[in-house]
Amino acid sequence: MSVICQICGKKKAYGNSQKHRRGVAGKRWLKRTTVTPREFLPNLQKVTVLINGIKKNMKLCTKCIKRIKKFKSIKDYKRIELV
Repeated sequence: MSVICQICGKKKAYGNSQKHRRGVAGKRWLKRTTVTPREFLPNLQKVTVLINGIKKNMKLCTKCIKRIKKFKSIKDYKRIELV
């Protein structure tokens, strides 16, 4: 199952995660853990969209959904609305 927005192409990004515990004396870091790789996923939603009078089921990121609600158009789609 793909994790890509069908309008803007936003996909998963890779980065690092690091947990730590605060030290007591002198506010030093007592223990540091190793940096562990992780992936950040976009917030995708399954939405039914009306494009030029045709219903389509699409996986869109929430940013694209907000733009559609506000402007009623996005990128190449001139008349698009949520159903």
